Amino acid sequence: MYPIGDQFKPEYDRLVPDTKCIITGKVFRISILSNKIIRLEYNTNGVFVDRPTMFAKRRNLGNVDFSIKQDNNYLEVTSKYFILSYIKEQPFVGTATDPARNLRITLNSHVKDRRKDWFYLNPEVRNMNGNLIGIDVSIPKQLERGLFSLDGFASIDDSNNMLILEDGTLSKPPEGHYDIYVFMYDIDINQCLFDYFKLTGSPVLPPRYAFGNWWSRNISYNEKDAVATIRNFEKNEIPISVFLFDNDWHYRNVGGHESLKCGYTFNQTLFKDPKALIDKFHDKGIRVGLTINPMGGIFPHERFYKQAAEYLGVSDNQIILFDPTNPKLMDVLFKVFLHPLESVGVDLFWNDSIDSNPINMWALNNYLFLDSNRSVEKRGLILSRGSVYAPHLFPVVYGGSSEVSWDDLRMMPFRYCNASNAGISFISFDVGGNHGGIEDGELYIRYIELSCFSPILRFHGARGQYYKREPWLWDIETLSMAKKYLQLRYRLIPYIYSEAYNYTKTGVPLVQPFYYNYMWTYDDTLYRCQYYFGSQLLVCPILDKMDPIMNRTIHRFFMPDGIWYDFITGKKFPGNKKYISFFKEEDYPVFAHAGSIIPLSIKDNNKGLPTDLEIQIFPGLSNTYVLYEDDGVSRSYKDGYFLKTSIDYNYLRNNYTLIIRSLEGKSGIIPAVINYKIVFRNTKQADNVGVYFNSEHIDYESYIDDTDFVVEVNDVSTIGQLTINCKGKDIEIDAVRLINDDVNSILMDIVMPTYTKELISQIMFSNEEINQKRVKIRKMKKQIGKENMNLFLRLLDYINEV
Repeated sequence: MYPIGDQFKPEYDRLVPDTKCIITGKVFRISILSNKIIRLEYNTNGVFVDRPTMFAKRRNLGNVDFSIKQDNNYLEVTSKYFILSYIKEQPFVGTATDPARNLRITLNSHVKDRRKDWFYLNPEVRNMNGNLIGIDVSIPKQLERGLFSLDGFASIDDSNNMLILEDGTLSKPPEGHYDIYVFMYDIDINQCLFDYFKLTGSPVLPPRYAFGNWWSRNISYNEKDAVATIRNFEKNEIPISVFLFDNDWHYRNVGGHESLKCGYTFNQTLFKDPKALIDKFHDKGIRVGLTINPMGGIFPHERFYKQAAEYLGVSDNQIILFDPTNPKLMDVLFKVFLHPLESVGVDLFWNDSIDSNPINMWALNNYLFLDSNRSVEKRGLILSRGSVYAPHLFPVVYGGSSEVSWDDLRMMPFRYCNASNAGISFISFDVGGNHGGIEDGELYIRYIELSCFSPILRFHGARGQYYKREPWLWDIETLSMAKKYLQLRYRLIPYIYSEAYNYTKTGVPLVQPFYYNYMWTYDDTLYRCQYYFGSQLLVCPILDKMDPIMNRTIHRFFMPDGIWYDFITGKKFPGNKKYISFFKEEDYPVFAHAGSIIPLSIKDNNKGLPTDLEIQIFPGLSNTYVLYEDDGVSRSYKDGYFLKTSIDYNYLRNNYTLIIRSLEGKSGIIPAVINYKIVFRNTKQADNVGVYFNSEHIDYESYIDDTDFVVEVNDVSTIGQLTINCKGKDIEIDAVRLINDDVNSILMDIVMPTYTKELISQIMFSNEEINQKRVKIRKMKKQIGKENMNLFLRLLDYINEV
């Protein structure tokens, strides 16, 4: 065995289930791993696998409740979720006419039409897929399979995956070994994901900066250009956390080779002093990443090629061909080429390798990430294409190169949801699209708005001077809207980081598809792209162009059960109902449920945790939210170096209390004192306000901001309890959204004589029958024009539909 380093050694515990959970024959072994997961092994040699694999890391997942009936020929296992029937010692595959003849697992569902059978080689046509190498890469259908299925079951074939040895190197599985994991979860997909992460390994929490804005362009930046780009971000007050250099950072045209995508040596023509440049970025709190493509090999022009070639026994300046399953080659990649780059300050690598063999994809991502995570002082991070098997272990997943188009935008939220089906939350697509298409300001803004409420916000554009990814290349109105949402993204980081931490602990995706709870929406293109963004917010993406006459997008969405509020305007939406609304270019449909608690930062801060926090509280229900914070960069949080703060909202209509107190963790992790801005949404001025720290009255400031009541308290110790009590009669504003308000806003903005607007308003909002209104609007055709006439006729239809 070749010693590649302790950072690559896997945990070798809980690999074997309790013996009570294992049924073994001469050529088969069936393990009941949980109430929802069955492992099926078959090998004519009677050899089974107890080592970790590329897919499975632990198989003792805790207590399992099931019963067994068996004799010499037949086995039946029953749990709450399934009934397994098997003719012992027979191959799992049945006959062409009866594929479930030898092995059948029946979903034990109480839902009509869901008591279905899974069998080996089941096509699983209702599986919603999830694994991606990238949208620009075709892979076999079976490798795209995710966990979520309209049938309530899914399977993953681990038969041909490499085994992981004690030192972290890889070994082939036994010959003729069949190894299948079957997930029988019915409608409980969240519990399925929880068990899945127990089996495959929990998702890893990226460093805090990963949730800020990422920047990359496929152009030849030099030191001067890179600094100028950062100055433009600063001048326009647009925050940025990560600067990724695409392929041109290294030499690309040398030795007869053109447009090389693999390289490890800074191009000295562009970067005379890489360390000095990176130091400038670090001084501003900006991390630096480099694109690499190891599968392309190592070329003789590389700075450390000679040392690598001598060590590997390569002569005659041959290209060193790359194999990520070769531990000696990986050792050379890290110690000779990547670690020197890290020594000048490089923070992360973007692995843009593509290989037809999914084992190579997994191996490269696995070793790159584990190496990036080798120091407790630095939390690991890579950007890479999906590795097919357990891709959630290697954040962040690059979704692939996309076209600039409305069609591509329409697919983005679906792709976020699709990734969640495979347990992936930290996925990244190109904001604005990557290549082709037409540069359109409206499309650009809709990309940014959607990406603001996505796991990872990363700009990337193809080579070419007419691609406008830089916000300042657009007109002032587009720049203003881009700036608004890119700043909002930073304000949301305390919320996003807390929800990301919850995902790593509970398995509930940061993006939870709406169709998990409302399965009928999957087949309805109007609503299937809706998703929950964390535990408090619902996003209903805008994916179509604005109506050019009303200058708004006509948008249909479905509100789930309960009461919901527009996150921006505070308008109230009763749930379990379909809506039509009209959104200007600067507006976006994001909703908070009654009682939602949203922690936000007030100031951009790339260099540490915020000292100024805004807590937005939506009325209607009591709720508790736990804000999670750590140093954001190291792995010390795994040793308890974090702080959880409870934000407890006790709601009564005319008397509500907010309590903020440290809940768990250690002091000294976050700033000693915090300035709080508490925003009670849709609330009037309270008659009586009491603010206490522990049991003592403290000073505060309160005021009305539009439709919100604000209480500000400064210099509050982060260890202790802050209590704010507000009392008053009828202080909650019942701001129910009415479609008439939307129509009136449209009428307000249309360019036409004011007297004419008054006449139209009288018709639109009268108590007459809808057909009478239509007749009157048609009679105004000459006065208002055909396009405006058709607009108001459509608006009448929308009003009537509501």
